[in-house]
Amino acid sequence: MNQFTDRRYVFAVAIILVGLVFIVRLFQIQVLDKSYEQYALSNAQSARVIYPARGLIYDRNGEIMVYNQAAYDIMITPRQLEPFDTTQLCTILEISRESVLERLRSARAYSTRVPSVFMKQVSYENAALLQEKMFQYPGFYVQTRTLRKYTRPIASHALGYVGEVDQQILDKDPYYQLGDYIGVSGVEKAYEAELRGQKGKNVFLKDVHNQTIESYQGGKLDVPVKVGRNLTVTLDAQLQEYGEKLLAPYVGSIVALEPSTGEVLALVSAPGYAPDLLVGRNLGIQFGKMAQDTLNPLFNRALMAQYPPGSTFKTMMALVGLQEKVITVNTESSCSYGFYVGNIHTGCHLHATPLNLIEAIQNSCNTYFINVLKYVLTDVKYSNTANAYDNWRRHLLSMGFTAPLGIELTNELDGNIPEATYFNRIYGENHWNYLTIRSMAIGQGELLITPVQMANMTASIANRGYYVTPHLVREIGDAEAIDPAYTIKHYTSIDSANYVPVVEGMDLVINGGPGSTARNAKIPGITVCGKTGTAENPHGNDHSIFIAFAPKDNPRIAIAVYVENQGFGTTYAAPIASLMIEKYLTGEVKRSWYENWVLQLAQPVVSPKPADTSSTGIVTTDTTTTLNSSDGTQE
Repeated sequence: MNQFTDRRYVFAVAIILVGLVFIVRLFQIQVLDKSYEQYALSNAQSARVIYPARGLIYDRNGEIMVYNQAAYDIMITPRQLEPFDTTQLCTILEISRESVLERLRSARAYSTRVPSVFMKQVSYENAALLQEKMFQYPGFYVQTRTLRKYTRPIASHALGYVGEVDQQILDKDPYYQLGDYIGVSGVEKAYEAELRGQKGKNVFLKDVHNQTIESYQGGKLDVPVKVGRNLTVTLDAQLQEYGEKLLAPYVGSIVALEPSTGEVLALVSAPGYAPDLLVGRNLGIQFGKMAQDTLNPLFNRALMAQYPPGSTFKTMMALVGLQEKVITVNTESSCSYGFYVGNIHTGCHLHATPLNLIEAIQNSCNTYFINVLKYVLTDVKYSNTANAYDNWRRHLLSMGFTAPLGIELTNELDGNIPEATYFNRIYGENHWNYLTIRSMAIGQGELLITPVQMANMTASIANRGYYVTPHLVREIGDAEAIDPAYTIKHYTSIDSANYVPVVEGMDLVINGGPGSTARNAKIPGITVCGKTGTAENPHGNDHSIFIAFAPKDNPRIAIAVYVENQGFGTTYAAPIASLMIEKYLTGEVKRSWYENWVLQLAQPVVSPKPADTSSTGIVTTDTTTTLNSSDGTQE
């Protein structure tokens, strides 16, 4: 009897222990372990990412330039897939069975749990038809996105474009998922964080037919979406469009700035492209076509092309000469068709002689400014040519040359004003002098400057000694201030008083008498100050260059124009700059005959390439200009 009782107790204890094991396990599964709860919820819940509308872009006058248009992506979560009618899906989406299978493989390879794009940017009609039959396609859903639209087909290089994220971005930034869009270039890239906004999330309950029936827990788990902030850019849309029209027959660039603020009024690179070409599913195809174009419309010449500045650089020579006190306004130099020392000769054109500083700028005399370089590099304050040269270079660096200026766009390149050590390596230390590098005095030789640097140089002259870093955005969102770096005045190493005679000379370039090199750029009622230039190009015809600002007092616009392979600055670049200034300051161009003449003037382009910036492409030969009997001296 006792033995039976003992067995009964053992059996009871065993049952209790087994029961306790089950109770503990059930408690662990149902209370402590959330994986089964999450599994159950994942089959009952549907979490959808809500993509914010991208911020709009307005021009400086409040005109909308970039807005959004609805697009529809078909999303897929492979883990939630069930057998479906492939033929019907092919019919709805107008794709082949092979395409469906390939898209399924790609989605599974990316992730079985995370949604990814099955098919992007389908039509509204196709998306609506699929939405009606969504209960037949568990694991699929329609995601609303936006595509960029443009009110004018302009400013593609400044505005940039939006494209799909690549693996490198996915690995670097957890915000983005496969199929997301991101700014790829221009202000779209520079201000991506502001424009994109913040994604939201809605969590729904699903029924047995995979249809959403209600918000989960009254939206307790939802995350509100934050729309992107709008941008007001510095561009004047009408001026930008006009600049692109004027430059359309040519290869080159226009950069126009507001001198007092550094705001970019126009940023033109020709040839360009309509920005809507790089939108939607055809982006890859269009990008490939333009990448193969020999004229390279994707290349932003305004920020990336590096050219010799030609005779526009004589304004810099004058400023350094005055600052170093090796010349005065009254310093004269004689010229007889060029500069001569022994058998060394650099050509010049016919003009009155001798000339003082202001007259030398007006007539663009090569001899005068080679002599200025001579005085600078032989100044007794310095022990040798190299030290004097580096001091000369220091002044130029203070004007914003060499290094990129710092505009928001990421593709800005630097210029080239070599250090003295460069010439020491080539010629040997103490074995070179002003004669060796005399072509630099007239903007040739080793000098390379980008158009935006040229415009910035012009703005610093207009401001009589300072510049503000060029920039493309003036306001973010609701009156949010821009980066303080774009409000700082950078003062040059040249005293403001020394700018006065240079400005007077630039005034006479346009508004003076015989010998003035750009009288054709004169605008009735507006005093324009400018300087012509012609840059030698070893790969074809010379480049036409012109810089200008207006009005002379309290200037509102500073501009640099480069026209590749078209020759004299006064013939091509100066008229374009003149028309742009008239358009901006008066709101209209009354000289329609002049505009038509510019548009019909283009000559065939000899070389489709921008100026060669390699060491073998540096121009070191002398420059010779030509007399234009119809309108004074042309260069």
